[in-house]
Amino acid sequence: MLKVNNIEVIYSDVILVLRGVSLAVEAGQITALLGANGAGKTTTIKAITGLLRSQQGKVTRGSIELEGQRIDRLSPDAVVRMGIAQVFEGRRLFSHLTVEENLLTGMVFRPESTRSARVRADLEQVYHFFPRLQELRRRTAGYLSGGEQQMVAIGRALMARPRLMLLDEPSLGLAPLLVQEIFSIIKRINAESGVAMLLVEQNAAVALSIAHQAYVMETGRVVLNGPTEQLVENADIKEFYLGLTQLGERKSYRDVKHYRRRKRWLG
Repeated sequence: MLKVNNIEVIYSDVILVLRGVSLAVEAGQITALLGANGAGKTTTIKAITGLLRSQQGKVTRGSIELEGQRIDRLSPDAVVRMGIAQVFEGRRLFSHLTVEENLLTGMVFRPESTRSARVRADLEQVYHFFPRLQELRRRTAGYLSGGEQQMVAIGRALMARPRLMLLDEPSLGLAPLLVQEIFSIIKRINAESGVAMLLVEQNAAVALSIAHQAYVMETGRVVLNGPTEQLVENADIKEFYLGLTQLGERKSYRDVKHYRRRKRWLG
């Protein structure tokens, strides 16, 4: 469905951020993109959505395709019209609008957005996945909790009826129980609606628990990829991303502090 083909990204004509990144998102599947801060995950998302230009960035090599059509030269609004919706890191809601008004902004690029019957059906779908939002639909978004705001952000993306949803750090700033709730809903949305997802996350454990496949990024390149059932058994993933020993036991602070083995992909 989505193919990122060996792209390089440069900011301000001098700073090379992505170095030959390739990945694919299959229709109807959840693909996780993992890595620490500064690995290049968000830059990859911006390359897909066309938002690089707002930060003096550009794809200087390679291509990005959605179902065979090249999109890396399109404007952000054209990318949305192609069927790609993004849930931004940090939610970025319109804090002065109500929950339902925020949801309705997700329809702005849909040609049938003025048809009230379809609007109501799409709102009901969002409320099906997030019943709490129906109770809060008249509440000003700026007064919601972090978890509730994340629900609104995901619901707003759903209102665009996307074929592909890009989720950038949906666990950011949320308590562990809320993270589990949000990710279980993301999994339900994928299963029931069939929308494909590219999930960008630092929390490898929760991302791998719902994804079908995953890519690991470090310093602007993909260093490891494969089906999640294989990656969770990988020694480096266990030790450097899940905090486990090779026997699957939780590592102690002493183990982490004195650990010296290099990652195999750096060898």
